[in-house]
Amino acid sequence: QVQLVESGGGLVQPGESLRLSCATSGSRFTFNNMSWYRQAPGKEREFVAGIISGGNKKYADAVTGRFGISRNNAKNSVYLQMNSLKPEDTAVYYCKGSYWGHDYWGQGTQVTVSS
Repeated sequence: QVQLVESGGGLVQPGESLRLSCATSGSRFTFNNMSWYRQAPGKEREFVAGIISGGNKKYADAVTGRFGISRNNAKNSVYLQMNSLKPEDTAVYYCKGSYWGHDYWGQGTQVTVSS
């Protein structure tokens, strides 16, 4: 059974940084795409950043220039470096692995940005 587990969330002040990690277990394949989504209270889940196995990256406008996504194909892991955090970045962050149309989600990790 494929499982994704996020870690690294927490409470930080505006302007600080966090690094999220997402580890995979139980897979016999390397995800084609790995990405991060977030969901704030009362809002729909939204795309944050994505990276394909070849390394091409894509970011939501709201995080471009502040967040950086990276992956380790050998470990089937994905990371999200979040800098210059803002209160509006507060959300539960989810990682997703996609393999030929099949999506696998983690359980989420809470990120709270507050003074």
